[in-house]
Amino acid sequence: MTQTLVAFCGAAVLLSMAPGPSTVVIVREAALSGRRAGLAALAGNEAGVLAWGVAAALGLSALLVASRVAYEAVRLVGAGVLLWMGVQALWGARRGREEGGEGTDRPAAGPVKAGGLRRSFRTGVVTAAANPKAGVFAVSFLPQFVPEGAPVPWALLVLAVLWVLIDLTWYLAVVFAVGAVRGLLRRGGVRRAVERVSGAVLIGLGVRLAFDGR
Repeated sequence: MTQTLVAFCGAAVLLSMAPGPSTVVIVREAALSGRRAGLAALAGNEAGVLAWGVAAALGLSALLVASRVAYEAVRLVGAGVLLWMGVQALWGARRGREEGGEGTDRPAAGPVKAGGLRRSFRTGVVTAAANPKAGVFAVSFLPQFVPEGAPVPWALLVLAVLWVLIDLTWYLAVVFAVGAVRGLLRRGGVRRAVERVSGAVLIGLGVRLAFDGR
């Protein structure tokens, strides 16, 4: 049991550290809207990750593996979401340039309000939920670490919670690291660069997901 948990934790750490849509969204929210927005996006992302884990425990995410139609539907929706967020980021960078001028380094707006935090949370949820590979991962990866003789649904739930805690720990470090350079990121030119880079990455990930086979 101990060896199984150690192996699972090591694999989950490597998975969390691998860059992906969640990394881009959480870093973008923290960089552009502040630490609280980054934490809200992180909370939303982990809610989505936990939802995939619960779906695996209930056997629902197995549909993504068994059904080509279900997988393709989620894949195309997920690609559309990433493309939309990427276009929004690029549009935000262009609008900021037009409003502030290319040479202006205006500071960012004040602390993000509750409505902005809800938006960041929703963005995190949608990013995690619209990733079909998270569902495939949950149904193919988690069961490998279920101890022999243990009740499978409950064991999967425990592993899913542990997965979320590890993911949460990593992204907390990322959010606070971004917060440490918040002063630099408040400059208008840097903010627009972050928007452009995150938009381009999200669009690239969306295109890749749209044309990616199983």
